[in-house]
Amino acid sequence: MPKTHEHWMKIALAEAAKGLGNTHPNPTVGAVIVRDGQVLGKGFTQPCGGDHAEIQVLKNVQGSVVGASLYVTLEPCSRQGRTPACTSAILASGLSLVVFASSDPNPAMAGGGKLLAEAGLKVVAGVCKAEADMLNRPFFYYIQTGLPWVIAKAAMSLDGKLATYTQHSQWISGEDSRQHAHQVRQLCDAIVVGAGTFVHDNPSLTVRNVNKQGKTPLRVMMAKRAPKPFADCKFLSSEAESRFYILEESEEAQSWRDLGLDVVLCDSLKACFKHLAEGGCLQVLLEGGGKLHAACFEERISNEILLYQAPILIGGKMAISYWHGLGVERIENALKVNHIQRQILGDDMMIRGDIVYPA
Repeated sequence: MPKTHEHWMKIALAEAAKGLGNTHPNPTVGAVIVRDGQVLGKGFTQPCGGDHAEIQVLKNVQGSVVGASLYVTLEPCSRQGRTPACTSAILASGLSLVVFASSDPNPAMAGGGKLLAEAGLKVVAGVCKAEADMLNRPFFYYIQTGLPWVIAKAAMSLDGKLATYTQHSQWISGEDSRQHAHQVRQLCDAIVVGAGTFVHDNPSLTVRNVNKQGKTPLRVMMAKRAPKPFADCKFLSSEAESRFYILEESEEAQSWRDLGLDVVLCDSLKACFKHLAEGGCLQVLLEGGGKLHAACFEERISNEILLYQAPILIGGKMAISYWHGLGVERIENALKVNHIQRQILGDDMMIRGDIVYPA
């Protein structure tokens, strides 16, 4: 039996997954070239400034591709950006069929499918679209909103506490959960904490015990005002780039600049995240603490939750909770979570899902 478009597109999707976390601000794309039921070559998008998947796969084929079929997870770009338009290379190659999954949401690059069809190629759109859209959710979200996709991550007790009343939190979650969190970190462009977490935990916010490919995530602290500089601050190490976002200027902010730290003044919390996205940070891991999580929930900035719930009880109304402040007034105003995933990690339960804000 001849293999279907879906069969070949799933191979292209597997190629696209190899670039996850390494292509932003470009989307992650995979491609495969097929002729007479045989794969001639595979490829995926390289880090920003490198070849797109279509160019990679053409380079990886030995010999002619005349009359062959291209399966690609995103509509080929129709205009030159950092690299030449992929449609030009496709037309010059002699390919006869192009099948793509997602349509390009970027108006500056969209229209490749129509251009190829007008040039005489057979074009099929929308094959495995849902799977391909999910791979590039941060990119699509940025194009639509100008904001990054924000994952609100926390390790908590069964009673929802992030730390004790003395702000002690290491370690609530177990080793398996912490390893999983590092795997998530490597797929993100930036890791964000608030001033409280920054001062009390002095976090390194690096990716550890994971075979990281591509650029190390940017370390970020967001606060109304910069805290006072302190000795042995891990943000000043050379392990990764670091940045502060502040809403008010101060002598402390200038002191951090004098120490070599990038300090950006913004007029709102949402503007901080927009600045991150404009710089290519399209998927952001928000690691707390409770005040910053609360602000991002209340301003509808967080898109997804990622919780590691440990089988312990901390108690105390002064203990740090996931969502500081008043929260919602009535149950019908509660945030809901869709597409829930659950996974046992050692003794912990990982819970992940998309946040749905009330209308």
